[in-house]
Amino acid sequence: MDAAQQDATARARELQRSWYGEPLGALFRRLIDDLGLNQARLAAVLGLSAPMLSQLMSGQRAKIGNPAVVQRVQALQELSSQAADGRVSAAEAAERMEEIKKSAGGSVLNTTQTTASTGAPTVRRVVREIQSLLRSVSAAGDIIDAADTLARTHPELAEFLRVYGAGRTAEAVAHYEAHQN
Repeated sequence: MDAAQQDATARARELQRSWYGEPLGALFRRLIDDLGLNQARLAAVLGLSAPMLSQLMSGQRAKIGNPAVVQRVQALQELSSQAADGRVSAAEAAERMEEIKKSAGGSVLNTTQTTASTGAPTVRRVVREIQSLLRSVSAAGDIIDAADTLARTHPELAEFLRVYGAGRTAEAVAHYEAHQN
């Protein structure tokens, strides 16, 4: 790989970090490990071609262009954490992956995935869906530029764009919880 390709790959991975919280190669490898998948199976569950998955993992491509695929990634992340800490058996994980594979994405603020105890969507899930929607519309840098434009006249809206459009999920969860009352 020449210097220009290395620079492009590094830039793509940095964009992935800003959009998805980490480079997609690391994220997808964790999903593969936690859920006992191979790359072909992960691609099938996400609704991506194997070459597209490979390009995203290697940093040849920065962005997942389909919001439904982004939602499937988020659903798999949640399932992965449940499988990793033993809350979901391998058989249950396999069943849920089939459901995720069949999901069309639907509304970004889909509240059908709920917590077992309350029936309400988890704060993290709502926050991730807001982030997904913003990040499917525009790159983090553009969202920050828009926030800077709005900051003087609409500081609360500028803060919202910065936190949800370009910030980390933990910061957005804290912001969401602070603004619920």
